[in-house]
Amino acid sequence: MPTVLFYLGWRFFFFANEGNEPIHIHAEKADKSCKFWLDVESYDILPSVSYKMNQGDLNEVRKIIFKHFDLIVEAWEVFQRRRKNEQ
Repeated sequence: MPTVLFYLGWRFFFFANEGNEPIHIHAEKADKSCKFWLDVESYDILPSVSYKMNQGDLNEVRKIIFKHFDLIVEAWEVFQRRRKNEQ
């Protein structure tokens, strides 16, 4: 579960065992969690799932993802290359 970023109390991370899912990021803070898909070509993000999050939480996470979009994409690519090399 590599952590990509800590920001405003949110931890942003990937799971190592999610198969071949497209690029996405998980976020959690206390008992709140969510997952967003990243569309690199259109520079957009789409919500996937959320747990115990209100709209304000989701908006905050979206803003953080957009602010760090390039960092997240780069970390995803590095993470996926490492996973493939370990197989």
